[in-house]
Amino acid sequence: MKLADLQKIAEQEIDFQRAYKYRINVCCSSGCMPLGALKVLEAFEKAVKELGVEKECKVARTGCPGTCSVGPVVVVEPGDYIYQQVTPEKAREIVRDHVVLGLPAKDLLYSNEQFFKKQKRLVLRNAGKIDPYRIQDYIAMGGYSALVKCLATMTSQGVIYEVMTSGLRGRGGAGFPTGQKWSLVARAHGSPKYIVANLDEGDPGVFANRTLAEADPHAILEGMAIAAFAVGAEKGYIYIRAEYPLAIQTLQRAITQARSMSLLGNNILETSFKFDVELRLGAGAFVAGEETAILASVEGRRAMPRPRPPYPANSGLWGKPTLIQNVETLANIPLIILNGGLWFSKIGTPKCTGTKCFSLTGKVNNPGLIEVPMGITLREVVFDIGGGVQKGRKFKAVLVGGPSGGCIPETHIDQPIDYESLKNLGAIMGSGGIVVLDDQSCMVDTAKFFTEFCVDESCGKCTPCRVGLTKIKGIYDAITQGNGKMEDITVLEKTSVYIRDASLCGLGQTAPNPVLTTLRYFKDEYIQHIKDKKCSAGRCFKTKEGE
Repeated sequence: MKLADLQKIAEQEIDFQRAYKYRINVCCSSGCMPLGALKVLEAFEKAVKELGVEKECKVARTGCPGTCSVGPVVVVEPGDYIYQQVTPEKAREIVRDHVVLGLPAKDLLYSNEQFFKKQKRLVLRNAGKIDPYRIQDYIAMGGYSALVKCLATMTSQGVIYEVMTSGLRGRGGAGFPTGQKWSLVARAHGSPKYIVANLDEGDPGVFANRTLAEADPHAILEGMAIAAFAVGAEKGYIYIRAEYPLAIQTLQRAITQARSMSLLGNNILETSFKFDVELRLGAGAFVAGEETAILASVEGRRAMPRPRPPYPANSGLWGKPTLIQNVETLANIPLIILNGGLWFSKIGTPKCTGTKCFSLTGKVNNPGLIEVPMGITLREVVFDIGGGVQKGRKFKAVLVGGPSGGCIPETHIDQPIDYESLKNLGAIMGSGGIVVLDDQSCMVDTAKFFTEFCVDESCGKCTPCRVGLTKIKGIYDAITQGNGKMEDITVLEKTSVYIRDASLCGLGQTAPNPVLTTLRYFKDEYIQHIKDKKCSAGRCFKTKEGE
């Protein structure tokens, strides 16, 4: 297929879709499938035939639009009408009222308009709107036109310049400038060069990357191809945890379709550019999300981090220059190329441009997957988008950054969400987890929970992480069982600082964050546990019988 042929396909697909007056998008993501989404899809297909509107109403499967708590979700276009908790029985009612009579079924509509009001959907622009199993849907939305632009009118240096101008920073946690990383790999000596897309996502309760892969896999592939063109790579790997079967299936189908249309492989779009992608399945280890551990796993070895330097940009897969990027980072690339780096740089804040996807969970009324501009405040996320705390309870804290994140109290809830602000508060951006805690949450127990998680997931390679976290866990066991001592608070803090400063990899270095932030903001709860043998939340000091 030639460069010009892609435009023809896009035009044909747009004409094909315009022939339908309505489009019913049924979410068939990992969140909705267990709730019967496939039966709902079948019910809609049956209803449009029985009611005689199959020629004016297209029924399609899609990914998740983000309203994860009210599935199965159905989006009817035009107008983006969202129906919640749809059953096969309700499908006929929606088709009858919305399509046949032209009157949306108001009683079934998702009524929380606030959920989307302050979001800005760039990475999730196609989620819930296209069929991830059809490459034509992605092309009709402008997909792969950024790759065409690169191959037809840009140099590799020009691509890197736009990415650097955009100010895009890595969305995997550390926030390293993306353009700078690309420049390092492009200048590195040695061949072949590799691209690795990180889709491990080991944080509990985080599902942004999985949702992206299930909803818009070609955005990841196109971003990888553009990155490969920029740095001179010919081979790419998507490192994805094996626990994501639907995402794996969706990505593999997308790779096959892209190859069939000459968008991956040799002589892409009849040019000299060649690049192919392969999936690599991880075994579910939390540490496998660390970039050097990913390299070891892709090579077939145990996922364990190694000291740096050398950095992957110079010595990555099999000792060759390797670019490692989170899939959310890569999904931004086509938009940057199409609209320009300057356009992207005006979104968010000057130091943290663009948007960030977050899995919003915990004691919040409207949990789900959100995408917000950098610089939005925690209050806006929790109360405006999330709808506040459940059951009229009082907000207590928000954990940002997963098990390596920090617990931020109400006194700092008006802080903007960006890399520097979160770091100053003792938290991290991480892979995008926000957990809301109410006044029934015990902060000592919360820190203990995430410490236990990190103990279980530690690779054990370095002593500070392996021994230090185990020591901290033992102290938490004593405190929550009524055997704590006041000096334990000092030991917790000193040990956490040691782990943070001396651990080998970023995961060990950030593992003490829940401990340090709860000590920083909620020390009175520790004192209450130790002196009064009391847990105001009623979660600690339980006997073996659970009394």
